Amino acid sequence: MNTDKNEELTPEEQVAPAEIVKNEELTENQSLESAAESPLKPISEEILTAVEYEERCVAALYDKIAAEDDMTAEDRNAFSLEVWNRVQELEESSANFLKAYTSTSRAADELATRQKDVEKGGKKRVIIAPAPANSVVDAEEKKTKSFAQGINFYKLALLCIIGSFVGVVIELIWCMVSNGYIESRSGLVFGPFNILYGIGAVALTMALYKFRNCNVWISFFSGMLVGSIVEYVCSWAQELVMGSRSWDYSNMPFNINGRICLLYSAFWGILGVLWIKDLYPRFASLIVKIPNMIGKIITWVLVVFMVANCVVSLGAVVRWSERVHKVDSESSVIGVTLAEFFDDAFPNDKMSEIYANMVFDTKEEWG
Repeated sequence: MNTDKNEELTPEEQVAPAEIVKNEELTENQSLESAAESPLKPISEEILTAVEYEERCVAALYDKIAAEDDMTAEDRNAFSLEVWNRVQELEESSANFLKAYTSTSRAADELATRQKDVEKGGKKRVIIAPAPANSVVDAEEKKTKSFAQGINFYKLALLCIIGSFVGVVIELIWCMVSNGYIESRSGLVFGPFNILYGIGAVALTMALYKFRNCNVWISFFSGMLVGSIVEYVCSWAQELVMGSRSWDYSNMPFNINGRICLLYSAFWGILGVLWIKDLYPRFASLIVKIPNMIGKIITWVLVVFMVANCVVSLGAVVRWSERVHKVDSESSVIGVTLAEFFDDAFPNDKMSEIYANMVFDTKEEWG
């Protein structure tokens, strides 16, 4: 629309298209999907014209404010009321524009990301097939009415168990590549599981799920924050309960109490992107293929196993810590019977094999 022509319109006439679109109803043969183009662009141009008109009106008020001393008391009060009403209108309009900007920016980012993910998923790779797009997984879950649709107990439980296993496997491979030997990286006494990775997988999923179709930077910084919090809390809880530490970053730059550091926080950010853009949709696409009844049964069986595993592991580590600190079974906090059981079932040599990097500290200075 021509700018000169717009200047002849009243403010009400200039913003009329927005009101028309707001009140417009779709006919029976129309749908949101059939819209050839968004109505927002022409409306936004009309709004810009209205804003330019408003700026000229406000500029005129500046001159009146400068000459306010020449007004009568009655005129001054009336003018003051007019100005403050205008200020309130501008603030409310600004808040609406901010909401509109946030919503449209998010919509543009998500639409672009969904399309890119689908296009990337359609490309063929020689070694590893590309991960399915999150939007495709969402559609499949909705279509099949999966027992693990969206974010619910079943999906989070399975992701926790999968994450606990995959994390250990990746650490084993890294240890073999970097050190030339295989060393246990398990966090539980039964099986190659480390609950820290499982908790991390759940935390990343819950924190990043709503951003799964957004750009990678949102996933990176969110993963960096969430992973660092999980790592710090787990380190603190382990030391509080067991009197031990499985990692210490005291010699790393930009560390906090040796529990987290900038480098590994950045790794958590990278992991966040890798998880929500690649690993999560792969695991979710496998879970959705499991029949609902079978999937629920498998989930509960694995949950019971993991809970028992965690309880036994906690008791074994607590008793191991007591043995390191020369606490006999009769003085054990877990009782004589359990202490003797763990002494026989999980002696120091066996525990050292399972928890190869665990170090017990007798000092009181840990931060």
